[in-house]
Amino acid sequence: MQLNKVQVLGRFLGGKTDSLDFTKPAPSLVRSDGLDLRERILELAQKEASELGISRNTLHFLRKHAEASGSFKIYQKVADKLM
Repeated sequence: MQLNKVQVLGRFLGGKTDSLDFTKPAPSLVRSDGLDLRERILELAQKEASELGISRNTLHFLRKHAEASGSFKIYQKVADKLM
């Protein structure tokens, strides 16, 4: 059970606990869009994409998201076609 930091402080001040811990939990970050996949999307030609079975609209949005700095999700079927 994870308590809010205010609740932890309240329990400590109330004498219910002897320890005070304000460390943040380490997040588990797993990305599905690696640098190699981004490069593959950006250098993929329309003709090659159509041969792989990727539509123009899908390629457009993949390129749009690959150029952005944030992470993005790729459906497994499309990722399989790219790799």
